[in-house]
Amino acid sequence: MNLKCIIVEDEPLAVNIMKDYIQQIPFLELIAVCNDAISAMQKLNENKIDLMFLDLHLPKIKGLDFLSAIKNPPKVIITTAYHEFAVESYQYQVLDYLLKPISFERFVSAVQKALPTAKTESKITNEPEFLFFTVNKKRAKIQVHEILFIESQKENIKIVLKERTIITRHSISELEKTLPSNFIRIHRSFIVSKSKIDFFDSQSVEIQGTSIPIGRNYKDHIKSLLEY
Repeated sequence: MNLKCIIVEDEPLAVNIMKDYIQQIPFLELIAVCNDAISAMQKLNENKIDLMFLDLHLPKIKGLDFLSAIKNPPKVIITTAYHEFAVESYQYQVLDYLLKPISFERFVSAVQKALPTAKTESKITNEPEFLFFTVNKKRAKIQVHEILFIESQKENIKIVLKERTIITRHSISELEKTLPSNFIRIHRSFIVSKSKIDFFDSQSVEIQGTSIPIGRNYKDHIKSLLEY
């Protein structure tokens, strides 16, 4: 089941960025883009909206004033360039508070919170076929089925594919949340594709000639997953 969402934002650049992000997430369906609170209220009355991306600095009616006026609001993710309203916004039980400029990784992390509990536990029924990462100031498309394993390298991650390797600035823990259930964390620095494992024992797994250690804190969990 898709989550129907609307963007309430008056900055064209911010709108375009969020539209691009939404297109990359298979369980999100964009219903409308509204430039002010009045048009947003109309869309909420006309449609069953599951998630609203709400800017706080809107013309005429400000974002939090608008939110307080909605009787049965959808789930809300705040998008703003101002951090000082964070505490106040959480009084309205918003899912997350995103500061502009918003990275795709941070956007995905926030959106995950909108998923129903059962769907979150099953790691998204409609699993993504591809992901985008920033490489040399460009967005690089990665087919998920091509990923062999991922290694954390301080502030970056190394994504190892069959034919190439990509290094991008990203958190391995945030990426773990977006990957399909076929991927498992075996070490604080490594995520591997179960289907790509050639050999394994209690200490490590081997993928295409590369030995990857199993972390001490992960051994019992990995043992149950790999059944050794």
